[in-house]
Amino acid sequence: MAKKRKKIKILSVIMIVLAVISICSGISFTFLRLYKEEKARLKEKYEIGEVKPKEESNKNYETSATFIAVGDALIHSAIYYNAHTNYGYDFNPIFTEVKDVIGQYDLKYYNQETILGGTALGLSSYPLFNSPQEVGDAFMNMGFNLVSLATNHTLDYGVRGMNSSLEYWGKQEGVIAAGSYESEEDRTTPRIMEKNGITYTLLSYSTLTNGLTIPKGKEYLFNLYSDEKVKADVERVRDKVDVVMVAMHWGEEYTHTPTYEEKKIAQYLADLGVDIVIGTHPHVIQPIDFIGDTMVIYSLGNFLSSQIGVERLTGLMASVTIKKTVVDGVSNITLEDPAAELVYTKKPSYGSGYKLYPFSKLDDSIFPGYKNYYEKYMNIATNGSREIRRIGY
Repeated sequence: MAKKRKKIKILSVIMIVLAVISICSGISFTFLRLYKEEKARLKEKYEIGEVKPKEESNKNYETSATFIAVGDALIHSAIYYNAHTNYGYDFNPIFTEVKDVIGQYDLKYYNQETILGGTALGLSSYPLFNSPQEVGDAFMNMGFNLVSLATNHTLDYGVRGMNSSLEYWGKQEGVIAAGSYESEEDRTTPRIMEKNGITYTLLSYSTLTNGLTIPKGKEYLFNLYSDEKVKADVERVRDKVDVVMVAMHWGEEYTHTPTYEEKKIAQYLADLGVDIVIGTHPHVIQPIDFIGDTMVIYSLGNFLSSQIGVERLTGLMASVTIKKTVVDGVSNITLEDPAAELVYTKKPSYGSGYKLYPFSKLDDSIFPGYKNYYEKYMNIATNGSREIRRIGY
């Protein structure tokens, strides 16, 4: 009897052990499944943690992607009043004449000058802006997939405004929105995407805060420029992507000439190996230039605004083809066919709304004397360079 009890005891222990193993295995499999699902979700959004090295497998090929950048979405109250409908706000009609132009490109950048805190926080205009999130909807409808959030107006509505903006941009799939982040970990996590076999990222900084203070302990909400910060950020991602783009909110308002600070920072970014530098803040056009292999767009001016004066209603659309050549498994990036096109914001007349026009679609009934302005602003944009192709009427 004693031996029988002992056998029963041993069997009971074995069954308990097997049950525990089975439960643990189930938990492990469940955890692994959830981990894989979350990893796949993040990878689909920005390929976090599974970045691609620049060195390719041992084969030879060429590929390319086209890039276009436009300037500030500076949303004054006159614009959102004009876009108001019985159901909210609709900014799509403003862009019907430029949507087909933007749609020709693979990578599409714009600067969200004013915070998209949304109507729940109360809309406002100069000097402290808060804009409807439907502005972003209209840009997403045009296919924009690169957005800069670091401007001198990012802090206008404090932490609530930035958090509301981040909540909005966090819902946009296939978009890199850079310059404002949910945490320091979020700020330092590379956002890497791919198009036509070319991997790319966007970083964004502002040198200006309009005198507003960044909340202590929450510096990640606003990417204030410093040499040390940008150096660490670029080095973190430089060897993991083909193309590094940096958006810079810098310079002096309403001047067509880049400042000493702009040129100094541009040179520093070029030395770090940045491929494309995209400038905003002056609200008027400044030149496109090349520092070695680095394309520098000093200022795109306004894309959409209600400012006064032709120079503030005329913006720059700058484009380039990013070409990737792989030989014996080693890739090389070149920027080819840089081009400039002008865009004009037509203010409303009686019974009409705001409307953007590429200069190629203008006539004297829309903008009297537009051909003379084309020459003036295109000369500024190209800085007399014959290497920058002019697109226009």
